[in-house]
Amino acid sequence: MSGIDVGEELGARAAQARALALLRIRSRALAVVITPAAVAVVLFAAGAQGHLGGPVWDGVRWAVLGVAVVVLLVAAAVAVSVARARPAVSPTVPVPEEGAPDLYRLVRDLADRLGVPAPSAIALTPDCDSWLEDRTHRSTGGSSDSTGSGISGEAAPEASNEARSTAPVLVIGSPFLWWMRVAELRAVLAPVVAGTHSSAHPDIAAARRFVRGLDAAVADGAAPGRGVFRALPAAFTGWVARLLLRACREHAAEMERCVAATASMRAQGVDYALRIAAQEQVGLAYAGWDRLLTRVALPAWRMGRWPSRLDAGVVSALTELSRRDRLADGFTSRLGERPACDLLEEPGVADEATSLLAARLFHGGPAESGPDWAPVDWQQYPDEVVDRKWRTEAARLHRVLDAMGVPPASAADPAVPTLARVMEHLAGPGGPGEELAAGIGAAVARDDAQAPAPGPAQQASGTGADPLDLWGPDPLPLFPLQPPRTGTELLADHVAAMVCCAAVDTAGASPGLDWLDGPTLLVDGERRADLAVPVLSLVEDGDPDPLRSWLAEVGVRSDKPVRLG
Repeated sequence: MSGIDVGEELGARAAQARALALLRIRSRALAVVITPAAVAVVLFAAGAQGHLGGPVWDGVRWAVLGVAVVVLLVAAAVAVSVARARPAVSPTVPVPEEGAPDLYRLVRDLADRLGVPAPSAIALTPDCDSWLEDRTHRSTGGSSDSTGSGISGEAAPEASNEARSTAPVLVIGSPFLWWMRVAELRAVLAPVVAGTHSSAHPDIAAARRFVRGLDAAVADGAAPGRGVFRALPAAFTGWVARLLLRACREHAAEMERCVAATASMRAQGVDYALRIAAQEQVGLAYAGWDRLLTRVALPAWRMGRWPSRLDAGVVSALTELSRRDRLADGFTSRLGERPACDLLEEPGVADEATSLLAARLFHGGPAESGPDWAPVDWQQYPDEVVDRKWRTEAARLHRVLDAMGVPPASAADPAVPTLARVMEHLAGPGGPGEELAAGIGAAVARDDAQAPAPGPAQQASGTGADPLDLWGPDPLPLFPLQPPRTGTELLADHVAAMVCCAAVDTAGASPGLDWLDGPTLLVDGERRADLAVPVLSLVEDGDPDPLRSWLAEVGVRSDKPVRLG
């Protein structure tokens, strides 16, 4: 037996030992519950045989029986609440086998090479991660095979069908499919798929169900919106579940660590050398995906538009990163190989579905498109997002100036909005503009409050049930990308937008898209990334000279009217 096999065996035994420890905690809790009943049985049996007689012992017997009945009823209520509590399921986009036969074949072959059960289905998530997820709870449909056809092959016997129905779902980060090559994806998925071996072990599966049930009961007990008569029992159940979770925490964490270590050791025999190189692509994909969401997608979401090809965009973002950063040099040479997204029959449909899900998770948009929440292609992004963003913010800036009673610029037509008005106010005796920053912050808050709110879980066209339906009652967005911006930051953004509008209207500039920085100003077809410093000098210090020099260099007329949104 090789060293890897020995390490794998030791890891598996350690995981099973931790699972048994968790099940012992469950058994101890059951023992505490039935102890009063057992004592009552002993007392009544002793009385029936003529022992422990007299009125005192009769009173003790009936008192213990009453306690036992109450404890059993409370325990039964808690057990029912825990059993009915719905574990949170990660929001994903299902990938049925008919929509990705090559991807299912790759995963099935990988499971065969690893000697482990195949996952029951595949789903995509708008994140740079991959994992196995148990969806056997009855609230998720009673089977983990609820997101697509099984992977375990055709004409499987009854035992194999039962194993497939309890196998976890393989969740794959959608950016991986577009950035990674097929061989790289297989290498990255190998340790994830290897985890199905531990998931099939009855003790580990039972321990996981126990912990997930407790976790769901805690979340259920903390959920708002219940009446007093429902909230009190739920809160008590949550308190009991928290006590048990506290006792389980160390064992559960160690069990999962051992399971991950065992899966990693088992996967070392499959594409191990390639996996080391592929891990570099994982880190690069994460950096590009984060930059794409925060710099490119977020401005579009705030404008009521959601980019419908985010996964394709991450390839452009990472290609641009490779061009700018010599640390990433050479990574784009892989792009001549077959991309993993070719394993999907209709990659565009999957990209659109995960893009919409990303918008809902990270921004909180509605479940379906509408007039105020529409998809946008990358070709339309400069006009549909960048230009609209600048002109909307410029219009908001002038509305706030109007509300403050700020006069028009001295050398401009008083009936038209100009950049000179903004610059004269910020550079004037009133200081760098704290009142204006506060007014901008309040205006942004009002506009955000009037934005279309995400509706209840509803049927999403083409994808089946709402992916967020099984997550729980948490409000959207579930994972906000950025903390709230300060008034000064908002004011700087609005002044920069006004400058960009003036550059477009008076100097022939144009809106553009930078894959790493988002909305950008193009002058003579070249990106101008030097606007932030002079704008901050004006906003924070009241110094207009750096911005005047920038305007003169670009050829922008601050006294000319600007078209607002």
